[in-house]
Amino acid sequence: MSLPRTNTQVLFASHPVGRLSEENFKISDGKVPELGKDDVLVRNIYSSVEPYLRVLMKRETSFGKTPYGNSFEIDTVLPARVVGEVVSSRHPNYREGDFVFGMLRWEDYSLAAGGQGLRKVDPTLAPLSAYLGALGPSGLTAYIGMLEVGNPQPGEVVYVSAAAGAVGQLAGQLAKLRGARVIGSVGSDEKVTYVKNELGFDEAFNYKKTSDLVATLRAACPDGINLNFENVGGENLDAALECICVGGRVVLCGTVSQYDADNPRGVKNLAQLVVKEARMLGFSVRYHEDQLPDFIAQMSEWLRSGRIKYREHITRGLKNGPAALIGLLHGQNLGKQILQIGDDSGASRQRGSS
Repeated sequence: MSLPRTNTQVLFASHPVGRLSEENFKISDGKVPELGKDDVLVRNIYSSVEPYLRVLMKRETSFGKTPYGNSFEIDTVLPARVVGEVVSSRHPNYREGDFVFGMLRWEDYSLAAGGQGLRKVDPTLAPLSAYLGALGPSGLTAYIGMLEVGNPQPGEVVYVSAAAGAVGQLAGQLAKLRGARVIGSVGSDEKVTYVKNELGFDEAFNYKKTSDLVATLRAACPDGINLNFENVGGENLDAALECICVGGRVVLCGTVSQYDADNPRGVKNLAQLVVKEARMLGFSVRYHEDQLPDFIAQMSEWLRSGRIKYREHITRGLKNGPAALIGLLHGQNLGKQILQIGDDSGASRQRGSS
């Protein structure tokens, strides 16, 4: 196929001072990459918009030297998990028309040098966007964090913060499959309705409408919290620790409330872990990617049967990527936040004919 001469890209323009703003980004026209030996050129269709991007925009990051741990350099194209279509390949394992997932960039066309980090995805199994959410890293995060790290038991009380987000919406449903009573906190009345009526949470509340999180949690969980699946951090984590049961567990998945702050708020209530003989354990999905095949097989079965449901919040157009990330950091999304970069009609036709 003939390729355009320009490649629209989203660049990191400056380190944020205070809250992230669109001034910290720059839209630019680069060149479509040329292929070398074993390289693969991908036309990007969907990109995952994720909170951790904000952490790596700081001058220094507490993530350490990990695969995602170095702060972004100014005037570089933002990296992102992407699902796209192979448009040219010199790699024996990939051919034109294949649909792939990989750690690529916010741009129209990305080069996967040597095909590194790519894997094929099946557009007939689920919509392409699902490989960034329910069948992708968000889903695997919920799966590992809730079922393996948290291990909820029948009758236990499970509290999920950011319960209408990419991970929270799935984590709560997985706890329900294990027979737990699930409580969720969300940032709007619409989200309360969603997690209770559509996802089957036992109770939910809008944290923006309460002046006393501890009292609200105690009303929802009068016997305490056995398992806290923590996505928010800050005041929410302190409140959950105040309500944790003796022998309870905290699964630390994320602390999104602190990512857009110059001076993140520390946890002030760690003494509750001592008093209650409770445990708190963090985890990262990147250390569990070997479980991806088994996870996809199981999750796709749950999706087909309707036992697991999900929503996506899709923002269209590369130029709207910065606004999508800013909105995500402040809870404007319902479900998995995704940026649509390119046309999806080819994959949709394959799915429709399957």
